[in-house]
Amino acid sequence: MDAFLEYLHRFWSEMVARSDGPMTFRFFLQPVMALLMALRDGIKDAKIGREPYWSYMRDADPLKRKAAWQQGVTATARILLLGVAMDVIYQVKVFGGFARPLETLVIAIVLGFLPYLILRGPITRIAHRIISRKH
Repeated sequence: MDAFLEYLHRFWSEMVARSDGPMTFRFFLQPVMALLMALRDGIKDAKIGREPYWSYMRDADPLKRKAAWQQGVTATARILLLGVAMDVIYQVKVFGGFARPLETLVIAIVLGFLPYLILRGPITRIAHRIISRKH
């Protein structure tokens, strides 16, 4: 149990330390790219009359949820890969090699995928209102 608590302490202290030092620009770049992808997809959803993204994620039909999840991952794949690549470079610079794959995954998801998930639905709703006012 002590080893696990020590791991958690190291994990979170290293995660916080990443916001300072080399390659901090990625903490802005990845969320901005996620915003741009959410804008693109949210506007496209509004134009074709698709429901906001979260409505599919909450759907009772597991096939619809799976399809929505896959579409979100596909839409953010470049952002996720960019996040992984930048974190690997960070780890090589700071730790001398790629030694923290779990931290890389967490960083990529938190900075790339979560902003997309959070923003796409509201963007779809706003775009739908704007489009419906024009017609």
